Amino acid sequence: MNKISSYKISALGLGVALNIIGTLIAFSFKIPILMDSLGTVMISALIGPIYAVITGILSSLVSGITFDIYSLYFAPVQIFVGLLAGIMFNKGYMEGKKRFLAVLLISSVSSFTGAIISAFLFGGITSSSSSYIVVILFNLGFNKVLSVFLVQFLMDYIDRYLAVSLVIPVLKKLPIDLKQKLV
Repeated sequence: MNKISSYKISALGLGVALNIIGTLIAFSFKIPILMDSLGTVMISALIGPIYAVITGILSSLVSGITFDIYSLYFAPVQIFVGLLAGIMFNKGYMEGKKRFLAVLLISSVSSFTGAIISAFLFGGITSSSSSYIVVILFNLGFNKVLSVFLVQFLMDYIDRYLAVSLVIPVLKKLPIDLKQKLV
């Protein structure tokens, strides 16, 4: 069995902390994007999809236990984000014009998953401030699942694209010897 290096454990901890801080900021200030996947995306690029999935699950657990119970239920969304982002980074799809389509794929899968969880478990209303938009669409006559999916997709795409766009410049600034220790 391979040992997990202290660098990987430290990076994983940083990823979890970034996710929790982002979630707390969005939760506290009622920002319509979630900001809960910055650490997951970072870890997916640095170490790979398996560690990104672990980052997402741990983040959901800690956030869910401490300040946002809904986070626990949305752990599957973090799993898909970590897995798909890791694959997209490994395949080189996060560079240049391919980034748009890669983030579109990640957002589509995670939004669909999140919309199903939100619509069927919570009736479309969660701690996210985007729930207000869901209520407006639902009252305008849209189907509940469609309302949740539309809002979720838009917010998730912005959130994931922002996360990827913030992570890439940071990764380029990391020293080469640190990157090699994480591989």
